[in-house]
Amino acid sequence: VQLQAFGGGLVQAGGSLRLSCAVSGRTARKYHMGWFRQAPGKEREFVAAITRTGATTYYADSVKGRFLISRDNARNTVWLQSHSLKPDDTAVYYCAADRSDLFSNRYYSQSGYDYWGQGTQVTVSS
Repeated sequence: VQLQAFGGGLVQAGGSLRLSCAVSGRTARKYHMGWFRQAPGKEREFVAAITRTGATTYYADSVKGRFLISRDNARNTVWLQSHSLKPDDTAVYYCAADRSDLFSNRYYSQSGYDYWGQGTQVTVSS
């Protein structure tokens, strides 16, 4: 499966941005999906995740209430809608896919994901 993340850009603090992750090669409904981000000089960190059907979502505390993860399996696409962006949200954002049935126990861990997209840069100016 191939993942392509896009939609990043430069936005002012307080603004909004919607990232997209296109899933190709296999149908998206086979995979749980996650978003991670990596800021300069920092480790890659979990942002949000969603189960195969979209019934359950998970968020990092740092983005809870500001970000929303969603998906449309018919369109093989996963989105990350962000609001009230802060300079601390500046990072390269990656989408990832997990094919296992252990997702609920490890959705926050990079090692649980089988496939990764190339990343899209989000820069939030103060």
